[in-house]
Parts: sequence; C-alpha cells; structure tokens
Amino acid sequence: MFQITSDPLDPAPLVAAVRRDESGAVALFYGVVRNENMGRGVLYLEYDAYPEMALKKMHEVADEVRAKFPVTGIGIMHRTGRLEIGETSLLVAVSSGHRREAFEACHYAVDRIKQIVPVWKKEVWEDGEEWIEGHVPEVPQARDSGETTDARRS
Repeated sequence: MFQITSDPLDPAPLVAAVRRDESGAVALFYGVVRNENMGRGVLYLEYDAYPEMALKKMHEVADEVRAKFPVTGIGIMHRTGRLEIGETSLLVAVSSGHRREAFEACHYAVDRIKQIVPVWKKEVWEDGEEWIEGHVPEVPQARDSGETTDARRS
C-alpha cells in the first residue's frame, strides 16, 4: 500500500497490507507533527507533494528496501495539506521474519523517503513561515544477511 492523501492517516490498513503469515515482526513508524523545531515554536505544518512522482519514488524506496533487507512487506503513506500539532504526517510499515530486520528496514525506508520523495513541508510560526528542506543523516548500510525474501508489493 502506497498512498499520498490529505485525509488523516490510519495505520490499521497499512499494517494489514504488509502483514504476512511468515512475518514474525511488523515495524511501524509514525511521523508526528511536533510543536517546535530548532528552538522555534511551530503552530502547524503544511505539506505539499507532486503525487505521481511521490508515489513512483515511494515504490523506488520499497524496491531498495526489498533489495537490502529480508522483508516480507512494505507500505508507505504520506499526508498532505495542513497538519496540526500531534497529527500523523508519515506512516511506514515493514514486515519481516525477525524484528531486527524489520526495524533496520523501516529506519532505512524513512531516511530514503526524506531524501528522494518529492514532499515539501512548510513550518508556520507565530511570526512567520518557511518551506523547510529536510536534513537526513547518512543512510545506514544494510547488514549483509545473505538471501532476501521475495516480498510482494503491498
């Protein structure tokens, strides 16, 4: 399941889409709007996207994850529009046979999403607003785990 939407994000369908009988773990990342960034009070965020390209890039991220980690499923949902403090902006779910691989793959996916998926964030403060470019540390290298499981596109 890959989605760009202005609707609130619900993790249940995403988890159901990536869960497989052979999955011993599902890692779920919630990106949530916080009330400050770099010491400055944030009132709300606005997200904009190039939906067709964003979906294409989400599938690219999923393909990278499948190539690097033994996952059984992956899904990504990103919200657009105005989001208030506490609302969920990003959901990433990854399933795998084991927890370590699920966590590592999910971490990798979130970093890659921030690097290559064309979604833009505007922070709005009491005294102004600014489109923010994401800062992503170097993506960790996948552990060499030998064979990967053929993960169906979710």
